[in-house]
Amino acid sequence: MVKQLFRRLLPARNDRPQGRQKLFFDRRPELIYVIGDVHGCMSLLRKMESIIAADAEACEGEKWIVLLGDYVDRGPESAAVLDHLLARPPAGFRRFCLAGNHEQLMLSYLGAPDPNHFWLGLGGHDTLRSYGLYEMAERSSSMKALLESHVPSEHVDFLQTAPSLLAVPGFVFVHGGIRSGVTLEQQADEDLLWLRPSPETTSPANVIVVHGHTPVDDVEISPGRINVDTGAYATGLLSCVRIDRNNSIVKLAAS
Repeated sequence: MVKQLFRRLLPARNDRPQGRQKLFFDRRPELIYVIGDVHGCMSLLRKMESIIAADAEACEGEKWIVLLGDYVDRGPESAAVLDHLLARPPAGFRRFCLAGNHEQLMLSYLGAPDPNHFWLGLGGHDTLRSYGLYEMAERSSSMKALLESHVPSEHVDFLQTAPSLLAVPGFVFVHGGIRSGVTLEQQADEDLLWLRPSPETTSPANVIVVHGHTPVDDVEISPGRINVDTGAYATGLLSCVRIDRNNSIVKLAAS
């Protein structure tokens, strides 16, 4: 299982980010736009932001964009995506960028680079190429020096500090899933980034969990759960849902 392999590849527990921030709000904005896994597809992200801006033009209230993680790997422009997310959000919007499991995998590699690291087979090579790293040295010390000279520290900080959960009345946003029987405050980052839909991930009462991580052909809306990951890097389709104050949900797509 991927998660079990990942556990074995992680550095010692005190060497990796712990206790990612969880964001709780007691009110909701007029509109929330939730974007699925980007995976290095910069052109699709730009198109989606243009679609969102046009869609929200008539709204004068507060507007948020929430991205559900997995900004890196598999697509061709991971470095450009991180640059973009570190810049100002579209005018009139507040933007939140949650962590995905691929951000965690990239951090694992940056902390202990190895030519046999599991991350490389999950799109890590694509990410390294986006930084201009087409060949890596075999010695760990040389690899670390190359990474430090090509991967901006701002990108590393972004990967380390991205929250693992955002909650507003009636909705919870995460990359992977919510473990049943555990309060939102006590959810483990490993679950929030890695869980997939199953009996173990039943949504809390009166809450809809909006997530990515598990690719589907079309945005999947089911009782208590919305999946927004339509596999942009493979399908050329980046999806989003708009949620308004009346809980109306509208699908948006960039292709």
